[in-house]
Amino acid sequence: MKNQLLHTPEGVRDIYNEECEKKLELQDRLHKALKRHGYHSIQTPTFEFFDIFGKEVGTIPSNELYKFFDREGNTLVLRPDITPSIARSAAKYFMDEDMPIRLSYMGNTFINNHSYQGRLKESTQLGAELIGDDTVDGDAEMIAMAIDALKSSGLKNFQISVGHVEFFRGLMEAAGLSEEQEEVIRELIANKNFFGVEEEISDCSMNQNLKELFGMLGTIYDNAASFEEAKTYAADYPKVYKAIRRLEDLDAVLKVYDVDKYVTYEFGMLSSYHYYTGVIFAGYTYGSGEPIVKGGRYDKLLTYFGKDAASIGFAIVVDQLMAAISRQKIEITVKHDNQLIVYKPEYRREAVKKAIALRAKDCNVELIAWAMDKSKADYEAYALRNQIAELTFMDGE
Repeated sequence: MKNQLLHTPEGVRDIYNEECEKKLELQDRLHKALKRHGYHSIQTPTFEFFDIFGKEVGTIPSNELYKFFDREGNTLVLRPDITPSIARSAAKYFMDEDMPIRLSYMGNTFINNHSYQGRLKESTQLGAELIGDDTVDGDAEMIAMAIDALKSSGLKNFQISVGHVEFFRGLMEAAGLSEEQEEVIRELIANKNFFGVEEEISDCSMNQNLKELFGMLGTIYDNAASFEEAKTYAADYPKVYKAIRRLEDLDAVLKVYDVDKYVTYEFGMLSSYHYYTGVIFAGYTYGSGEPIVKGGRYDKLLTYFGKDAASIGFAIVVDQLMAAISRQKIEITVKHDNQLIVYKPEYRREAVKKAIALRAKDCNVELIAWAMDKSKADYEAYALRNQIAELTFMDGE
């Protein structure tokens, strides 16, 4: 039992010393990037009422939530996602605001993944939400800001894949497929098995244009100039056509931001968050099997909390980004400027006064009373292990 107390539960981990310093530095860089775009900080509770993340809202399955009860018997959950919490807060505190609301956040999320997935069950997310803006300019602002934040982290090689949930939904409606068939196709697309999609629809009665659109689910486009063929096929399917046009308009605005080189378009892109209603996107880089950023438009989410406001947001998964930066050998520079004063008892007053004076000048100072069983070499080794910039002995010598 004593040995067990030294370990953390499966799916969580300790972060300390140099790694912790680097994570804090990375978070500071990302947060500054969001502030540069005029986003205001907000903090929401680590746990909320179950209904905030319930099935109707469209976050994650109930069996992946950490659930518990308060004294009154209400079901509470550790947040698996911060966006619904922001939506609740915006509806509560900005109910009458009719201008865009820009909010940024940072916090930990908790998802009870299956252990074999190898994912952390607690992870840090940093993100932003633009509430009350239904324009393509809002879509572009969020994607451009996500790119700016990733660049500020030191990352150079990454790609933002952009899609639109209505492309897939429009295809399903036009094809008249059952819920079971839709679920099968979703699973095939999630596994990048587009041959399987072809096979699944091969026996379905649909015209050639619709089949061509299904065939585009696995295609990745560098820019909107490639959309002309898709628009031709989608002419008789308003929902699909409108989604393509939105991506086309988005591409034009991203060119104004000069970030289009980081962006590709993927008609078959899906999300596990069912509250998304329009443009969705995810960021990928080397050294991470999972997306480092995820986002999208959720124009109906705030209506669950009583406010009608179109919105879009994204979250950077800080732990995934940290892992990718490490594997790409990108250095996050941490300033090591701590000073250490080691003093003998008779020099206590002088040592404390000196530390107070240095701290008043914004210096970082450690104080250690000299132990009788320790030598100068011991403290020099300690200073080296802890990357102390300056070591002072107050011993009268």
